[in-house]
Amino acid sequence: MTDLLSGWQPAPAGFKHVVSVSLGGSKRNAREEINVLGQPFVLERIGTDGDAKKAAALFQALDGRVDAFGLGGADLYVIAAGRRYTFGNVRKLVANAKLTPVLDGSGLKNTLERDAVAQLDPLLNWRTQKVLMVSAVDRFGMAEALAQAGADVVYGDLVFGLNVDVPLRSLAALRRVAHLALPAITKLPQDWFYPTGDKQNSSVQGKGTRYYAWADVIAGDTHYAKRYAPHDLAGKTILTQTITEADRVWMKDHGVARLITTTPRIGSRNFATNVLEAFFVALSGKREALSEQEYLRYIREVGFRPEVNEL
Repeated sequence: MTDLLSGWQPAPAGFKHVVSVSLGGSKRNAREEINVLGQPFVLERIGTDGDAKKAAALFQALDGRVDAFGLGGADLYVIAAGRRYTFGNVRKLVANAKLTPVLDGSGLKNTLERDAVAQLDPLLNWRTQKVLMVSAVDRFGMAEALAQAGADVVYGDLVFGLNVDVPLRSLAALRRVAHLALPAITKLPQDWFYPTGDKQNSSVQGKGTRYYAWADVIAGDTHYAKRYAPHDLAGKTILTQTITEADRVWMKDHGVARLITTTPRIGSRNFATNVLEAFFVALSGKREALSEQEYLRYIREVGFRPEVNEL
């Protein structure tokens, strides 16, 4: 346990400390100090390079020593069409956290990202946009908001997640797939369909390339969007969340014209929704996920808005 936390530093006195334990790569680690509404915070991300045992051990080692955990590189829950589905193997991963609440970002995705889509309408005029969501069931709030705003959306869950070349072109179709597939999918290891560790740095060329070519906007998870992207993304807009400086370089190299993140940059990066959900819970002083109304209230109080970068 001592070796596991070698070099790790607790937050200074008076600070609240949020730690995201991620199955993603350790090269994306970050630690930032911010002050929000008079409360100083340390926001930290620790990647385990796909090592689930190390992630579970970190949850145990830091339990009770930080104010809130984020869970990165995996979803504990997926909220789709009003239902919540739980990944059994991920529940076991976080079982060692007995005192500190664990947030995976699903609650914030269902609120903040809906809000971001509405805020972006004056800029993008969604009714004129063709949007590819590489994966939508893990961001159902964004998927619904885009459809309600009038965008022409292709949901790529079958194409990219299950290797079935059937694009979903309506919310009704996405709901049917969610209700049929998620009860079975959530019983499988999540890394079967979501990249963890070194897989986050690999690409799958040619899979669904024509959908990227068709779209004006690529929306959803950064790793998914990059993993299946063709080299030529000239003129495209990417709407996502977690962005590091290396991601920005990648997007410029691929010709992306505009990068939009659903929250502003904090320090050197845009943190994932799991970090921000844990941040809001720590800010509230509660030991559990907040309601949709509470998340929206804190989003307004903190002043989080989408960040638009013309590349």
